[in-house]
Amino acid sequence: MRFRFCGDLDCPDWVLAEISTLAKISSVKLKLICAQVLRDLLGEAIEYEKILKLTSDAKLESGDVKATIAVLGFILSSAAKHNVDGESLSSELQQLGLPKEHAGGLCRSYEEKQSSLQDRLRACSLRLSRLGSVRWRVDYTLSSSELREVNEPLVHLTFNLRDGERGSRAAVPVALSADKFRVLLAELKQAQALMNTLL
Repeated sequence: MRFRFCGDLDCPDWVLAEISTLAKISSVKLKLICAQVLRDLLGEAIEYEKILKLTSDAKLESGDVKATIAVLGFILSSAAKHNVDGESLSSELQQLGLPKEHAGGLCRSYEEKQSSLQDRLRACSLRLSRLGSVRWRVDYTLSSSELREVNEPLVHLTFNLRDGERGSRAAVPVALSADKFRVLLAELKQAQALMNTLL
């Protein structure tokens, strides 16, 4: 069977296996665990101690607790990626065997944070680093010791990058001839036009 929250693909086997673990936790506690997982997905600190307290009465081992966090993270982030509404997500989770009260609580938590979760996923998607700034300079060589007349510009670019995960900065210097710079500029404009059609 195909599920919208899985991108119209079959549900992964490991998710199916963990649905029974989710069913062991009360629906109220599952909603509170969802809130913690959503905090993590939104870039805030997750409070593992709270999750351990919430799962203590279900007699889950530490591996099951980690699997619970992983499966909730997968369900919530995949649903947000594929723009699944809360009602559809609830229906699909019930088809997988999650009790109605559990699916309802999970989906209410999801609906509250859906737009901010989608914004966060969009901001982090396919991004290894961010461009902080660009410095440039043009050197125009009139002549050199080897050639009497050169008359050629040389474009120097310095890209200052910020690593999104570690927060470190790096400067990447590039020197281009005028022709290569024109090609680079034309290709960057094409890429920007293509990206603008996707937005």
